[in-house]
Amino acid sequence: MPLTPPLPALPRFWRRAFTALISSCGLLWAQGPAHSQEPLHPVDAAAPVQPATQAPWARTMHRELERFARQENARFGVYVHDLDSGQRMSFHGDERWYLASSVKVPVAIAVLRAVERGDFSLETALTLRAGDYVDGAGSTSRQPVGTALTVRWLLEQMIIYSDNTASDMLIGLVGIREVNAVTQLLVPRGLERITSLADVRRHAYRQLTPEADHLSGSDFLVLKQQRSDADVKAALARLLHLPASALQPMSLSQAYEAYYAEGLNSGRLDAYADLLAQLVGGAALNAQHTAYLLGVMERVKTGPRRIKAGLPPGARFAHKTGTQRARTCDSGLVTMPRAVQERRVIVVACTRGEPSTARSDRTLRHVGIALCQSGLLSHGKSHETTCPRVFPPSLGPVAPAVLGGPGTAGSHTDDDLRDEP
Repeated sequence: MPLTPPLPALPRFWRRAFTALISSCGLLWAQGPAHSQEPLHPVDAAAPVQPATQAPWARTMHRELERFARQENARFGVYVHDLDSGQRMSFHGDERWYLASSVKVPVAIAVLRAVERGDFSLETALTLRAGDYVDGAGSTSRQPVGTALTVRWLLEQMIIYSDNTASDMLIGLVGIREVNAVTQLLVPRGLERITSLADVRRHAYRQLTPEADHLSGSDFLVLKQQRSDADVKAALARLLHLPASALQPMSLSQAYEAYYAEGLNSGRLDAYADLLAQLVGGAALNAQHTAYLLGVMERVKTGPRRIKAGLPPGARFAHKTGTQRARTCDSGLVTMPRAVQERRVIVVACTRGEPSTARSDRTLRHVGIALCQSGLLSHGKSHETTCPRVFPPSLGPVAPAVLGGPGTAGSHTDDDLRDEP
């Protein structure tokens, strides 16, 4: 069984001691409950910038997001950080949001830090076990037991296709404590405890019965095949050898909302933006692995109708999406080519309370459009940037409705590119 390696040693003694102390605190934090009632603190010590004192692009974007939220009655948050000027824009970015599969970026960082330590290489092969299966997107769960899969292949499946089975195999390799310790080291405040993807399911179903702790990987695959919420609950009772009456009298939506309230796998958008800034700036990984991970994030296949669909032609987007029942996210680094210097902007956005993934995708697409129209990507000259068309209220192309497994039954989502963790 893989052991959890220590955080990487730094060249000087006092830095080693300081890192060890921070890591130890992170391990204690990783074992404790999520503090859902903690007061919110900005990532930086400085007071948050108010719209009246923001840069012109930030005021323009904030006004457009407010208008869209009123018009569509949409609940979403956005945080933007211009890495070149340091200017920022927050639209409910200091609130806690469920991050869904966005947590797979810190998992990737923890894995690559272990590679840098020499614990294993990207070509190290892991053997797929029966207990590794988790439902969701990607092809790992379709591989037979005993298949040898390299760390590189698993990491790319996790990021590009948001593969939950690949994610949990990598978490098992480095240890969930290490994932949380690294996250805490890079961003000490604002990001709550991360769990395995299988434990996301168990925590959600635990709202219906404490016996959900005993659900196995094969159980998750059975639950995925159910066609409705009622079928999921009936199958859950059968798998756990319980009468249907033993389950709590709540819907799956209510169970997931109760799980979200626990605060696990959640965080402030400004804190997650800070994590991405640490990655882009080289504080999380060495130059080789920073470039590798950002390159993988540019190849993401999930969320094609989200922020990326609202960006101007030529923009590159190294990002990670997240999708779960009534929760969606899209976050990453936007890079605009320029003759002299590229423009680099971090954008983090999440929605909540909307059961339709298609409508949530439309909201996140508009975040991209608002960023495009703000002028930030064109040095304040928005008329020089060709932005995608804004759809009329409640209109525009939407993804087809697909019924699926736990967390998706009865909601709209992409079929093989669903990435709910």
